[in-house]
Amino acid sequence: MKYGEKAIDEAVLENWENKHTENDYEINIDFPEFTCKCPRSGYPDFATIKIRYVPDKYVVELKSLKLFLNKYRDRYISHEDSINEIFNALKEKLKPKQLEVIGDFTPRGNVKTVIKVSL
Repeated sequence: MKYGEKAIDEAVLENWENKHTENDYEINIDFPEFTCKCPRSGYPDFATIKIRYVPDKYVVELKSLKLFLNKYRDRYISHEDSINEIFNALKEKLKPKQLEVIGDFTPRGNVKTVIKVSL
């Protein structure tokens, strides 16, 4: 296993203390190279993951988020399940004031899917 594969395999979503809890501010993160595999066909699915949140006590550590999202690349998982899992993991880890996760999937077979989960 190469060092990057090992880092992805061992990835754990991490948070950092928000040092600016006196302010409500919005964080927007785009991850344009998300991949997973169709659970039925095994074909790869590609998406841009968009995360928008207003932190409370914690913010996400970005490298851990990148590695966490890369863990999906070899998983057989539906669009809906992947976005809901990402949303739930961020919600549990960060306990944000607001959170929205959008999976904007690349068309395949003439079908385009956008999944949006919000708090």
